[in-house]
Amino acid sequence: MQEFAFVFAGFGVGLIVGLTGVGGGSLMTPVLIFFFGVKPYMAVGTDLLFAAFTKLGGTVSLARQRLVPWPVVAQLCAGSIPAALLALWVLRQLGPDSARVQHLMTTTLGAALLLTAAATAYKVLVFSQPRRSEPQGQDAAAALKARHWSLPVLLGAVIGTMVTFTSVGAGAIGVSVLLLVFPLLPLPRIIAADIAYAVPLTLVAGLGHASLGSVDWPLLAQLLAGSLPGIWIGSRLVTRAPERLIRSALSLLLAWAGAKLVLI
Repeated sequence: MQEFAFVFAGFGVGLIVGLTGVGGGSLMTPVLIFFFGVKPYMAVGTDLLFAAFTKLGGTVSLARQRLVPWPVVAQLCAGSIPAALLALWVLRQLGPDSARVQHLMTTTLGAALLLTAAATAYKVLVFSQPRRSEPQGQDAAAALKARHWSLPVLLGAVIGTMVTFTSVGAGAIGVSVLLLVFPLLPLPRIIAADIAYAVPLTLVAGLGHASLGSVDWPLLAQLLAGSLPGIWIGSRLVTRAPERLIRSALSLLLAWAGAKLVLI
């Protein structure tokens, strides 16, 4: 019976990721910890590979719709991949299952969830105007330029570190900051960039955790059985979803989970 619960949880999270770009680590890691009793270090490691394969399915769907801005993805990866490798080295030195690291992961995860909740609410309140139309010609090239060339790399480095330690950060935080860094880029393409660059980041971080013994492979397979169809459906509905309603509910859920983790 629990196997079906894992599949159902994977489907729900995959659907939300496809619709909003938010929810991979933000939802799945707390679900595994609170509802299924998975140890934090195992939840983070398993969720990273879960996110990699789930968002790969979403990226393929979005790429076929020509929504992924690949130059933006490349800039983000230039910061996030090296940062993830450095964070993995730190985890290897400390030991992922040590009590100190477990406490650090739980506290940092809670803080990341609270930050994600705030970013999600900020997106609802501030960026509530209708989605911007797709730019054409010179406007399309201008939309791919950041306010400053270093900002996407720095953003990638911060999120790469956060994701490796907590599996959280590449969703709402990434989307909200990308909206500020790339002000001319339409929202569906922002979401597509956020999902696409998370694939190599979570794959590198997840494989690093696997080398540390922090991945539950049978659990991963059950989660993916639900999430892959979920994110495919969500990514097909991304331009028609009631985004403000979804994000408002998601913000409240993340705030609850973050507060509970911080207070453990």
